[in-house]
Amino acid sequence: MLRTPALRGALTATAVLTVAMSVGCTVQPGAGGTGADAKPGGGSPLGVSIGPPPDVPTATPLTASPSTSSPAPTPPRTSAPPPAAPASAPSASTAPPAPQPAVLLASGAENGQVRELQARLRQIGYFDRAPTGFYGTVTATAVSSFQAKRGLPRTGATDTVTWQRLLGMTKQPTPDELRPPTAKPVAAPDPRCLKGRVMCISKKSSTLAWMVNGTVVSAMDVRFGSEYTPTREGLFSVGWKSRDHVSTLYDSPMPYAMFFSGGQAVHYSSDFAARGYAGASHGCVNVRDEQKIAALFDQVDVGDKVVIYW
Repeated sequence: MLRTPALRGALTATAVLTVAMSVGCTVQPGAGGTGADAKPGGGSPLGVSIGPPPDVPTATPLTASPSTSSPAPTPPRTSAPPPAAPASAPSASTAPPAPQPAVLLASGAENGQVRELQARLRQIGYFDRAPTGFYGTVTATAVSSFQAKRGLPRTGATDTVTWQRLLGMTKQPTPDELRPPTAKPVAAPDPRCLKGRVMCISKKSSTLAWMVNGTVVSAMDVRFGSEYTPTREGLFSVGWKSRDHVSTLYDSPMPYAMFFSGGQAVHYSSDFAARGYAGASHGCVNVRDEQKIAALFDQVDVGDKVVIYW
């Protein structure tokens, strides 16, 4: 068949296109183009690019692959190892607790050191009664108050620190301080008691002080009448004495009675000795220490003064 040059050109173009499609060419956006957006000299005249056939391997860039053989030897160390960090001090949470002062005396103790403790506390106003030698609630409260005043833990127990503080503030107790004549401190005397021979009796401290020219010769605990039978207050004198007196009103014994105002007298009371301040008199001044009142009875003369005050 006779082919014209035009026909041969068309067949050639068709054949090229067919070969390109058969080997997997694809259109890549931006690889070429027509019109104003075409890049001069870029792309094929048909707007497609021709790549190699699928079974033709393409070249890939050479990259170093990790070696599957043994690792490269570690270069020898060229410098000394860093010095070890210094041991740090233990933290507060791990430090051992500070030792606590040893307890010397606590509630329930009963001995001579407790009596000394009470006498020393009494010297500085923390214990308001005669030492007993027994560590009870009154003593524990006194110790706690002493500790609080000095910034110590308020335990109420006497530890070594508390004891040393107390020793530094007090003196060695005298025998009378360790075993005083009255349960409570003798009150400051009324001015009327400072001259002559006087039984100076304080309702506030519940004490009787036998005084001669302002000096206390002896002292003892006393109690008074009740609200309904009060003991009179004021300046009196001993009118008469009766060693083995018995009350005609109450038919009760009144040994060593020293009368100062009508039927009221200073005398020994077995009830006071047995029950203490739980009871009261019918207006008399009761003494509970029989030995002391017996000795006083022998010293007091009729006419000696009696001062009863608050």
